Amino acid sequence: MRLRLIHDLHAALERRFPERRLFLRSETETRFIRLRPETQAIAWTGATLVVGWTIVATAILLMDSIGAGNFRAQAARDRTIYEDRLNAISDERDLRLTEAQAAQERFSAALAQISTMQGEILRLEEQKRELASGIEAMQATLQEAMTERDLARNEAETLLAAAEAGEISLATGADDELSGALGVLTSALSETAAERDQVAASAESALEQTAELELELRLMSDRNDAIFRQIEEAMVVSVEPFDRMFRAAGMDPQRVIDTVRSGYSGQGGPLMPITYSTSDAGQPDPDTLRANEILGRLDELNLYRIAASVAPFSPPLRDGYRFTSGFGARWGRQHAGLDLAGPVGTPVYATADGVVTEAGWHSGYGRLITIRHQFGIETRYAHLNAIRVEVGQRVSRGDRIGDMGNSGRSTGPHLHYEIREGGEPVNPTIYMRAGQDVF
Repeated sequence: MRLRLIHDLHAALERRFPERRLFLRSETETRFIRLRPETQAIAWTGATLVVGWTIVATAILLMDSIGAGNFRAQAARDRTIYEDRLNAISDERDLRLTEAQAAQERFSAALAQISTMQGEILRLEEQKRELASGIEAMQATLQEAMTERDLARNEAETLLAAAEAGEISLATGADDELSGALGVLTSALSETAAERDQVAASAESALEQTAELELELRLMSDRNDAIFRQIEEAMVVSVEPFDRMFRAAGMDPQRVIDTVRSGYSGQGGPLMPITYSTSDAGQPDPDTLRANEILGRLDELNLYRIAASVAPFSPPLRDGYRFTSGFGARWGRQHAGLDLAGPVGTPVYATADGVVTEAGWHSGYGRLITIRHQFGIETRYAHLNAIRVEVGQRVSRGDRIGDMGNSGRSTGPHLHYEIREGGEPVNPTIYMRAGQDVF
């Protein structure tokens, strides 16, 4: 049975691949090689497999080449988009910074003008009180003189009426004495009348001055109100970007302010509340209350700036760079930060004030710097080429702490940048985007 199958197979192969002979002729003899059907079948099968494998491999290479070209083109387009976006963010940041500086300058000038005006208001109030006291004294003196004049006039009229009626008899000496008394009385009455007219003129002048002062005070109050409105608008423009920045980063602005206030012992001076009062009841006048409210907002702005300096809102790189990997799942693993690529030696900057807790080699991170900030935040800067800080050193936002490199598990020069809250990694772009209108 087995022999029959072999015979049938040989017959089928012989029909498809008949036996052939390959002659090899030399000068002295002729030789031939017999190609059996089985040998031809094996050779044909091998050749077919080689050709097929070549076609498949060529197709795979072509597909990979086309896919790689599309990927590179897409990566180039993404890089261009990122660079354009970064340039726009940088320009907008510079514009916002210029606006904030201009608002701060306007506020400082307005605050100085308010201080000058407050002094002028106090001087005018004091002058007004002195004028009011003088007017009251002049009115009392005038009233007393008029009373004495009326009494003297009544007494003189009574004496003259009695003399004319003959109710009293006067000797010649007495008549002369009475005449002299009447002359003295008349002179006194004339002086009193003149003094009365002078006091009345002084009182009228004082009233006119009082009206002028009141008009000046009203004009000054209007100017103060306009200045206060400008300052309040400037404060709103200055505070709102910080408020939006903290909210965008998922931080409660009030909790941030309370935390900074509890741990910061600032100095007095321009932020001390105004405690004097110019009202009659001893209560602060509206301008004082308004000024104190503005000073409170200025103190809030100052606390916002302190909080912004200790939270990582600024980017770790300033020179040209590109995003090569974002936060999240990558190759089936969690990528805990951002990869920012650039040339070796690119300066790396601290993104917030803090204390260096690690500065050295750390396994796959390579050369690593770790900085602890307030609010339980920690930043990491990995794969560095050089480290420029030491453990325990305090750094400020914008200080150069190292150079970009390719140390540790890295496929090319880049910075691996992480932000951790309470030990858990968070997306650094949240902070960077939140701070793009401020830094």
